[in-house]
Amino acid sequence: MSRQGSYVIDDHEKGIFLLDRIVHVSEDVLRDEMKNIFAKCWIYVGHGSELKKPGDFHTRKVAGRPVIFGRDQKGVVQCFFNTCRHRGAIVCADRTGNARRFFCVYHGWSYNNDGDLARVPGEEAYTEAFDKKQLGLKGPAKFENYRDFWFLNLDPNAPSLKDYLGKATEYIDLVVEQSPSAKMEVLPGTQEYAVAANWKLMVENSVDDYHLPSTHSTWLNFMANSGVKMEAPTEPNQILPTKGYAVDLGNGHFTTDNVNFRGRPVAKWIPLYGEEAEAEIADIRSELVERLGPERATRVADTNRNLVIFPNLVINDGSSVTIRAFYPEGVDKMNVVAWALGPVEESESARARRLDAFLTFYGPGGFATPDDVEALEMVQKGLANWSDDRWSEMSRGMGRSEEEQLNSDEFHLRLFWRKWDAMMKEEA
Repeated sequence: MSRQGSYVIDDHEKGIFLLDRIVHVSEDVLRDEMKNIFAKCWIYVGHGSELKKPGDFHTRKVAGRPVIFGRDQKGVVQCFFNTCRHRGAIVCADRTGNARRFFCVYHGWSYNNDGDLARVPGEEAYTEAFDKKQLGLKGPAKFENYRDFWFLNLDPNAPSLKDYLGKATEYIDLVVEQSPSAKMEVLPGTQEYAVAANWKLMVENSVDDYHLPSTHSTWLNFMANSGVKMEAPTEPNQILPTKGYAVDLGNGHFTTDNVNFRGRPVAKWIPLYGEEAEAEIADIRSELVERLGPERATRVADTNRNLVIFPNLVINDGSSVTIRAFYPEGVDKMNVVAWALGPVEESESARARRLDAFLTFYGPGGFATPDDVEALEMVQKGLANWSDDRWSEMSRGMGRSEEEQLNSDEFHLRLFWRKWDAMMKEEA
């Protein structure tokens, strides 16, 4: 049984929201998270485009479990626990590759890439009760996709993925519609890095536009010096050059939804892309308008968003498109994995712009990621005083209606914490 009390003070009448800082420093909290959240929610595994041919695979750690994400010889996308049914050793030590079979080096049991047990050395030594058909690789209770984004769920009683995603599918659709064929692909290369901070701080940071002017002032100056129009905020409470909102999508999912000011490879030209790119980006926009209509094309091209799928997936559709997943490796350490995403039809020049925009802002040496990592690690260090300074203040914007919540408010952060807190009270 998990804790019955609340980790938040949520007083709507007074307009106060406080978070107990123990949630970022307690080993007991982390153990409850693994039981109540990661064992019950849909957790991102990978994108189908990463598996281009039958036999392609990637090994990953998802929800604390080593898994094989692969495509079998029939072309079916599969997910198996990377654990031999004999003594429990991993059966695939390679990070990525192409294989018809996975082989356990401990005792030599081997498995087809559809999970079936293929060979057992000395099989004749077993009794008639030994049934190879029952000893294939195990997989998660559920494994489903929405538009080729694949998720697992360890809970056999979980709702379908589409029901779980709910209104978040509308924002995934905006990403996929960048492609004329509705086919997006993960670009070659993977970013992986560790952050010495609690994983939930990455959720907050990924959608916290309040920190942009202070943490990312160097990037804002770079954009302005590159000819990008950076207007001063024109309305009360507005932090960024353009107005944006925080949107509740239900089930703990939420997003920022902003009018774009920083350019988008699809299809918003800025001087930073160079004059030679202006005509091609105009052609991309024309295709969007013809295919989707003017209103929808404007939505795809001229707005950007940071979408959080509860609990630990962020799809940033801004300067470029990145998929970012992060997993706790301890109460004060997380591993982050990120990929760039783009339309399969993209020209070489358009792909180059996308990658440049991706690396300039989101890359490990870009303007945003190093600053964010440093900020989160500073937060974790400061939380060493949690027992004497117990509460984090997260009330920004509580005096306004839900429809008026800006991207620089803390409304969307409160959505995460309310869902998290409710799940932590549930019986594991």
